[in-house]
Amino acid sequence: MRAVLRWILLLGVVFTAFSTLWVVAYRFINPPITSLMIIERMRVDKLEHTWRSLDQVSPNLQHAVIASEDSPFCRHYGFNLKEIYSAMKDPERRRGGSSITQQTVKNAFLWPDASWLRKGVEAGFTVLVEALWPKQRILEVYLNIAEFDTGVFGAEAAAQQYFGVPASDLTLDQASRLAWVLPSPRRRTARDVNLKAVKQIRNDIQYIRWQDNYSCLLSPEED
Repeated sequence: MRAVLRWILLLGVVFTAFSTLWVVAYRFINPPITSLMIIERMRVDKLEHTWRSLDQVSPNLQHAVIASEDSPFCRHYGFNLKEIYSAMKDPERRRGGSSITQQTVKNAFLWPDASWLRKGVEAGFTVLVEALWPKQRILEVYLNIAEFDTGVFGAEAAAQQYFGVPASDLTLDQASRLAWVLPSPRRRTARDVNLKAVKQIRNDIQYIRWQDNYSCLLSPEED
C-alpha cells in the first residue's frame, strides 16, 4: 500500500511540475495549435488561423468578449463564482459558468469535453494561469485560439472571414457580433445575429467602460 501511495504521490508531483512548466512556456510562446484545431481540421478539412498580438486586436473586440463572456474578468482570480453558481442552479441555460481564463485553459491545454475529469484538471490549470500570466496574456491567447466559425480560429481569421478587415479595424458593432457568436460558433454566425442580443452587448461594453472594468488591459505606461 505504501508503494502505491508513493507512486501516486510521485505521479502527482511530476504532473504538477510538467503543468507548471507548460504554463510558463505558453506565457512567452504562442500555442502553435490546440486539440480543437486538430479535431476540426480532421473533421471538416479546414483550419484558418493567424496569430495577432493583443495590440493588433481592436479594443472593441477585447471589450466585447469581456462584456459578453466574463464581465468581472479584471477583478476575479480565474473563477467567476457568480456565473458558476448560476450555472449550477440552472444546468439547462445556454450560457455556462466558465470564465475567460477557464475557457483559455480548456482551449490551450486540454480537450473539448464536459467530463468531471477535464473540469478538475481545468481548475488546476486555471489557478496556475492566473498566478503566472498577466490578464493581458490571458485575453491575448483566448482571442487567438477561440473558435468563431467552423474551422475558423482567432480574431484575425474571424474578422477576415466575416467582414474582410483585419482584427485591428473591427468596429464596435462588428466586435459585438463576433462576441455574440463565441458561445456557440457552430450554430451562430456573425452575418445573421440576434440584433437584440448584440445591442445588449454594446450596451454592456459602454457600462463596463464607464465602471472602468477594463483597467487590467492597460499597460503601466497607459494608466
